[in-house]
Amino acid sequence: MPGENLSRDEARERAALLSVDGYDVALDLRSAVGGSDGEPRTFRSVTTIRFRCAEPGATSFADLIAPSVTSVSLNGRDLDPGEVFDGTRIALTDLAADNELVVDAQCAYSRTGEGLHRFVDPEDGEVYLYTQYEPADSRRVFANFEQPDLKAPYRFEVRAPEGWTVWSNGAGELVDGVWRFAETKPISTYITCVVAGPYHYVTDSYERVLEDGSTLEIPLGAMCRKGLAPYFDADDIFLITKQGLDFFHENFDYPYPFGKYDQAFVPEYNLGAMENPGLVTFREEYIFRGKVTQASYEARANVILHEMAHMWFGDLVTMVWWDDLWLKESFADFMGTFGNVGATRFKDAWTTFANRRKAWAYRADQLPSTHPITADIRDLQDAKLNFDGITYAKGASVLKQLVAYVGQDAFLEGARRYFKRHAYGNTRLADLLSVLAETSGRDMSAWSRSWLQTAGVNSLTPQVLLDDEGRIAELAVVQEAPESHPELRPHRVKVGLYRLTPEGELKRYSCEELDVDGPRTVAGYTAGAEAPDLVLVNDDDLTYCKIRFDETSLATLREHLGDLTDPLARALCWSALWNLTRDGLLPAREFVALVLRFAGRESDIGVLQMLHAWAGTALERYAAPEWRATGGELLAQGALKELRAAEPGSEAQLAWARFFASVATGAADLALLKDLLDGTETVEGLTVDQELRWAFLEPLASHGVADEEALAAELARDDTASGKRHQVRCLAARPSAAVKAQAWAQLVESDALSNALVEATIAGFGQPGQRELTAPYAEKYFAALERVWRERSIQIAMHIVSGLFPAYQDRPETLAATDAWLAEHADAAPALRRLVLEARDDLARALRAQECDAGA
Repeated sequence: MPGENLSRDEARERAALLSVDGYDVALDLRSAVGGSDGEPRTFRSVTTIRFRCAEPGATSFADLIAPSVTSVSLNGRDLDPGEVFDGTRIALTDLAADNELVVDAQCAYSRTGEGLHRFVDPEDGEVYLYTQYEPADSRRVFANFEQPDLKAPYRFEVRAPEGWTVWSNGAGELVDGVWRFAETKPISTYITCVVAGPYHYVTDSYERVLEDGSTLEIPLGAMCRKGLAPYFDADDIFLITKQGLDFFHENFDYPYPFGKYDQAFVPEYNLGAMENPGLVTFREEYIFRGKVTQASYEARANVILHEMAHMWFGDLVTMVWWDDLWLKESFADFMGTFGNVGATRFKDAWTTFANRRKAWAYRADQLPSTHPITADIRDLQDAKLNFDGITYAKGASVLKQLVAYVGQDAFLEGARRYFKRHAYGNTRLADLLSVLAETSGRDMSAWSRSWLQTAGVNSLTPQVLLDDEGRIAELAVVQEAPESHPELRPHRVKVGLYRLTPEGELKRYSCEELDVDGPRTVAGYTAGAEAPDLVLVNDDDLTYCKIRFDETSLATLREHLGDLTDPLARALCWSALWNLTRDGLLPAREFVALVLRFAGRESDIGVLQMLHAWAGTALERYAAPEWRATGGELLAQGALKELRAAEPGSEAQLAWARFFASVATGAADLALLKDLLDGTETVEGLTVDQELRWAFLEPLASHGVADEEALAAELARDDTASGKRHQVRCLAARPSAAVKAQAWAQLVESDALSNALVEATIAGFGQPGQRELTAPYAEKYFAALERVWRERSIQIAMHIVSGLFPAYQDRPETLAATDAWLAEHADAAPALRRLVLEARDDLARALRAQECDAGA
């Protein structure tokens, strides 16, 4: 729609012209319940904006996406909505120095997770509402100036159905049937928030004596749907919250500025979480209905701390425009792990970061859409796609390197000055670099150019020359960069040397820091040292790079990877081997063999679960087609062996059970899954709870063992929102042409499904063992792309474009069809082309890896 995709130039021009003094927003949400007479359900939104104009007489616009506008008044002058409102913008002409705009509109409830999302719980019929705006969907709920650098205080008032509770950023109270909320501090539009409904709500409080002797009191709250209340472990959520508040107060020296701290776990949420000040929203999947491993609790703690860090990085101090999105996301991603290690029980969180978060970064940084951490964001569609592995995980990795470069004390002191200097304001890259230069005494410009303003990932490879006595004559680190992004960067690394002990353990005997700069750096201090069996060039994971190995080190890992005693070193080696597999340098079947040989000895449950995911991808995407059946049998046999050998009731047992289900294809394996479901077969210590039942049912459905009747019976057993999502996924997974046609029609030809059910249907539709069944949809996919992008919301369009790409039609013909579409649609929306280019790159990588595997 014209005007929906705000450009950076438009935002810059408007920010130069306008300053916003405050918003009063009144929402009437009583229409959320009851019948809707078949019409799209809407709610009344009345917004009053007080703002100044630097050039009286000038023209500008306000943002609003709404089905209809009842009235518009500017400075007491009634404007004709038909003339000034075009569906996305309200034209404002002849502005005064001081202005008041009043907009009365009918806004739409959302089913896509964008704007004010409305969810009906199938378990009890209750209705739940919440808002989600980033980067620019608050304009779906109230009229505003939708850009991050036009901050203002907000006063919300909400009318809601009787018996409901309403929350917003500020503290609220119910007065004469209206929920009225305290005025906020100056914040950006995208972090305002409203949550409403019959939520289950638990309270606690946090107190801290500040340096001036005063006491900071923060009311704490946590909420979820009533149906999830039996599983809601609010005590652990509050524990992590208090530990995080202690940690950030100790390190940031700036008291939490937003009053209360509520955390809402909400249904059908598109993201992991959102840092709305005073009212953080999370996906409700962080409430665990069944047994999960500690990796899940660690991940939740990381997200809680990530969002909490945003209260300072992002909410208190906000980027001017989305180019500098990293100013908040990279810092929050780094602080999530930094805080987990420093404040909580998850002391090995840097291992998870090295293994899981950086894998996301490495993938994103090798796509054709890779970009510098400080990106070029031309408009809102660009911004939507830049919540990616570069902005989050690479940015956090680079900050970890920065801490190694300038020192932790200088880094944290820079953060403290940054908050005090720019509180409630907006910043750019230069603002952060200036305080870091002050606190570190270093010129940050060269570091910034190398790390923040260039794209791509370097590879670091050890070269070891031995003397006649078998000792190190020279050890050098060779740095390489891809041709597309040839930047060589300064890396502060630790070079770890490992040898096998007489007891058979692979242990580090030397580790020194080295500043790698340029194509080849000699580690002079190693001369004369014992010859290593393994050289690990980024030991302790200080920098962001792809680790490579010399031949001796690779041979050692093939035989002794499980003998590495240090969990982080082991995780780094696994990550490096996975990168070699993705790059077509290590055959997929060899990676699978390593997993089968050594994963059973892995002590870190998060690493083990990551290895399971990688092994599955290696088999489904990177193995030669003629070896897939053999590889699948080997993985299923190995998983079952480890399942039976695992300690009864252990996390490892649960992880192997889930992995076994994901790779089970043979009749005997599927029969065992069915027997475990029926209870006619048991594995000692393994509780087949409801979530595990669904994990077993999906492969049974995809192989035609569990039919529609069986899935309906399971839904009757678990008639909940979660159960419905699982059932929809399993239904779409069935091996039937009619099933695939129905799923395709629901996704592409209709917009009836909510965002959560779109995701579930896509997940079921694309099964690696159903390549022939889904082959006809490759041509249909390319024919539908532009229409889907034009007609659907950007969130749903992104799901469809990425999720339905014919990735399992992994043949050169699919690559050619993708190239043909790109060539014929050079003028398609840049964000759409980016998604197709990324999928094309994944496909090309898979074909290269399959070629490598076929030659093994």
